[in-house]
Amino acid sequence: MKKAAMTIAMGLALGLGGLSPVMSQGSPDYDGGFKFKFNDSGSKYIRLISWAQVQANYNFATANTPEQMGFNLRRARILMFSQITDRFLILAHFGLNSLTAGTMSPTGKGAGSQLFFHDVWAQYNVHKNHTIGAGLHYFNGISRLNNQSTLNMMTLDNNRASWATIGLTDQFARHLGIFGKGSFGAFQYRLAVNNVLQNGLDDRTPITEGGAVYGGARLLESPVADFAYSGYFEYQLFDRESNFLPYKVGTYLGGKKILNIGAGFFLHPEGTVVADGATGNLEGQMVNLWAVDAFLEYPIGKERAAITAYATMQFNNYGEDFMYGPYGSGSMFYAHVGYAFPGKTVRFQPYVSFGHHEFNAVTDSRNQLGVGLNAYFSGHHSKLTLEYRHQAFGGDATNGLSLQAMIYL
Repeated sequence: MKKAAMTIAMGLALGLGGLSPVMSQGSPDYDGGFKFKFNDSGSKYIRLISWAQVQANYNFATANTPEQMGFNLRRARILMFSQITDRFLILAHFGLNSLTAGTMSPTGKGAGSQLFFHDVWAQYNVHKNHTIGAGLHYFNGISRLNNQSTLNMMTLDNNRASWATIGLTDQFARHLGIFGKGSFGAFQYRLAVNNVLQNGLDDRTPITEGGAVYGGARLLESPVADFAYSGYFEYQLFDRESNFLPYKVGTYLGGKKILNIGAGFFLHPEGTVVADGATGNLEGQMVNLWAVDAFLEYPIGKERAAITAYATMQFNNYGEDFMYGPYGSGSMFYAHVGYAFPGKTVRFQPYVSFGHHEFNAVTDSRNQLGVGLNAYFSGHHSKLTLEYRHQAFGGDATNGLSLQAMIYL
């Protein structure tokens, strides 16, 4: 155990060589990234973004499992979008997630090795500040974390339960449908109507006296079960954030002064199914998820030190006594806070996160704690993250340590 922890800590220390200056989110060498312009004004272009996140993970031994250590290609992605006028845009985003020794295949043809589209959508500007679009998209409802970018998270990864429909109604947090987005001054909105996944991760069969099963589109001959509705609204008190793309920034490292108050929802009529206790007949139940949240980014002094903080309260009704993986009917509170120190060659940002989940189906609650440190060598474009995590649920506790290296171009 000590040897594994020392290995991860040494990796962080060795990674501090070859540092470069840091400016806000990005690097002074980044210069807008890879953008291929097809006219002098730059209004016709293709923008290309790529990133990779590689982890070394160590899980401490528990009463039931031995200690484990391994590597994980957490994300390998390419995103590109293009415009020939400012009236319309097309975007494509593909890659893979969580490739480990257990999901690799000898010839690269296994499910864990496969590239797939995360996003493909087209959008049209009907007004300067209002846009409609359609496709496989990420304009989600509920909360900021359900719209989280994976390029600039402050914590090692997103709060898992905040991606509240992954694999239940969507493909890796993306739905197939139509969306509208825009702003009225400091007020921003996004709304969507989506087809839901018919063959989701929850493949259980409802049983009498059992909890709800997420399978309305699969089990019920009901057209209303095929569609879900979502929205997220926020008021931005200080600097305005862009909503050009749907991906919400995790921390600006002092590059902006922000205080946003948000609220969102996800509705899926007859999304889950229960078996009637008297007849055994299947009955659909409404899935109703909603949340309120707040995001703060506060620069301190001329050296661009910064506090980043976020908190959300989410209320989950997945149906009667629904529980599946990290999801369950009940309530969830989650928060994190970090402090970015100033620095000319490298910036450090310690942080802490906490989550508390209560469920209707059981008396136990799930609690999770994360304590971490980011080292930024060129803003988010080159960083290392070391995080210790603890989770307790139902009398069981797990502890782990992760080191992640990220490059974003």
